[in-house]
Parts: sequence; structure tokens; C-alpha cells
Amino acid sequence: MQWIDDTNALRALLTQRTSEPAYALDTEFHGERTYWPRLALVQIAWPDDVALVDPFALDARALCDLIGSPATMVAHAADQDLAILDRLCGKAPAALFDTQVAAGFLGMGSPSLSVLVEKMLGTRLGKGDRLTDWTVRPLTSQQQVYAAADVEYLLPLRDVLVAELEKTGRLQWALDECETRRVRDRSRPDPLTAWWKIKGSRQLRGKARGVAQELAAWRDRKAEAIDVPPRFVLSDLAMAALMQRAPHARDDLKGIRGIEPRHLKDGTADEILQAVATGVALGPGELRLPDTERVDRSLQPAVTVLSAWLAQQADELRLDPSVLATRADIAQFIADGTGRLASGWRADLVGEPVRRLLAGDATISLADGGRRLKLDRRDTT
Repeated sequence: MQWIDDTNALRALLTQRTSEPAYALDTEFHGERTYWPRLALVQIAWPDDVALVDPFALDARALCDLIGSPATMVAHAADQDLAILDRLCGKAPAALFDTQVAAGFLGMGSPSLSVLVEKMLGTRLGKGDRLTDWTVRPLTSQQQVYAAADVEYLLPLRDVLVAELEKTGRLQWALDECETRRVRDRSRPDPLTAWWKIKGSRQLRGKARGVAQELAAWRDRKAEAIDVPPRFVLSDLAMAALMQRAPHARDDLKGIRGIEPRHLKDGTADEILQAVATGVALGPGELRLPDTERVDRSLQPAVTVLSAWLAQQADELRLDPSVLATRADIAQFIADGTGRLASGWRADLVGEPVRRLLAGDATISLADGGRRLKLDRRDTT
């Protein structure tokens, strides 16, 4: 295990490894007090070596040579790692093998790395402090060993998973899903959709939705500008109260739960009131709705029935239901025929049957005394 805290040393190490076809990678980061997660440690492994890279002591952009190489990146639950690397390097690795995704195609759901390593390799990972502050230096030897364990088993784990997937005929499914995750758009989310994540926002109606959209967008943009979490700008408690009451004047802000004295200073109150006013004035066509709500309400029963049928299919196939399709996937497919159900292995497995159902060329009925949903082709003769 190497501790790398010099840019030239990192470049030299990566140059030595240019012929390696794959590498394992994991990151440690903190995002409790910043808008974007703060990279605190990068762990890289090859078959005979593990390197711990200190991004506080060197130029982490040197890692972009590795990310831009033709080698396959092997990681576990890689979405957040890929987001961080995308911000650092502006690119994704050439190829990705996500061990958690692969495990989902073997009927294991979304297992943790420790569970997966023990099940597939028979090795129990040492327990460490999952709440470690990785920004503190120096890291203890125990912390370094714990961090190294997050990558040192990933390459042999990939080999075992590949062998099992080949036996079941699902290797290409897993590789296709890893590719979908690799190329996923990780650009900054549209601030106008930030309100979707606020608790209780889906139950809002009328003008309150417009207020929620514009107020959340203002909060998100301000948080990014000063690099703090959105809740540091305005708490969700204050957001909920403002969405319901839609204040018109500075005095209306006083007494609202979650509104603090700091919100009444330095122009912040005016910004809040402007966002509220803009939201109140929004027309129906200017409201950004979640995918599931863009479906005609009359089709919502179809979404519910299809969700139940797809959950049953996932169970019979020993797949994590979210791997097969989410409710949002179903809604998107019903709305415009696009999304994950429209291409790849999902299209053949469930997309085409769903398309027949929507066209009226198939039906769903109860079977086994109501215990199963059965899809049948409709007799058109």
C-alpha cells in the first residue's frame, strides 16, 4: 500500500500502469457543508498494488490521465464516484464494471461491498469507522488499511461475478447496465426541478407549486454560488411555510417558522419575496412537473398495474426491481415510448410486452388464485 502525496509521484505511478487493462477505484468525500462534495481521498488498486492518493497535497487532476485511459474502471456503487470524477476531469472512464450493479443481476439486490466480498470471495472485511472524517490529516494506519480494503478486492470480485453472470447468460445485461451508468448525464440538475426533492412538495396544488418551483430554484442557485448546502440558505421548514403562505411583503416574513434574522438582512428578504412573486405568476405551462406527473391522470391506473406486473417479473427473474424498471421508467414509456424500457435487454424482456398491452394486443389477468398477474396475447381472429 502506497501513500501518494506528490503530483510527480502520482504521474510516475500511473505511467508505470499504462498497460494494465483494469483498475479498481473508490473515493472518500464529504458534502455536509459544501454544495459540491469535497474530495478527501482516492483509492486505486491494481492486481499487486494499492495506492491511496491525497488530493489535499497534490493536483488531483493528474488522475485524469488514468480516467482517460482505455482501461476499465472497476468500482462498487460507482454513481457518486463518477460524479466526482466528472467534475474533476470532465469525462467518464472508458469502460465501467460496477460490482453492485452486477450483483443485482444475480439476484442479490444492491449489496454492500462487505456483504458481497464475504459472499463471493469468502473474505470478511475488517470493521472500520464509517463516520471517519477523511479530511483530517494525518490518517492513522488503521484508517488507511480500512480505506485500502474498499478497492483491494474489487478486481478479483469482478472476475468471480463475470464467471457467474456468464453461467446465467446475463453478463451482457450487466455490462449494458454498467454502460448506461457510465454515460449518464451528470451535469448540474436544472434548478427549476429542485422543488421535486422537497418533502411534501408532491402534495402541493395550485399556486403553491409555482412558489415551490421558483423558491427552490432561487435557493439552489444561491447555494451553488456560495458553495453551501441548500438547507444552509433556507431550511426545508422555512420552505414549506413559504410555499403555503406565499408572503407579499417583508413584514409577512416575520413570524414564519424557519425564517431567521439573517434572512431579513442584506437583500435576502427581497430575493425571497421576488421568487415567491414569480412563482405565483407562473402559468400552467411554465411549471416543471416530475416525469410521473406528466402522464395523463387517466393512465395512472395503468402505471400502477404495470408496476405490479414488473415487480413480479423482477422477482421471477431474481432481479432487483429497480434494476428492471422504476415507476418513473414506466411513466416515461407510457408518455412517449422512450427511456430504459425502449432499448437494450429491457426492451426485449418487458418493453415489448408493455407496448403490446398499451396497444390493446395483450391483456393482464389474475392467475393462481389471484397470486400472480399473467400477461396474455389477445386473440384478434
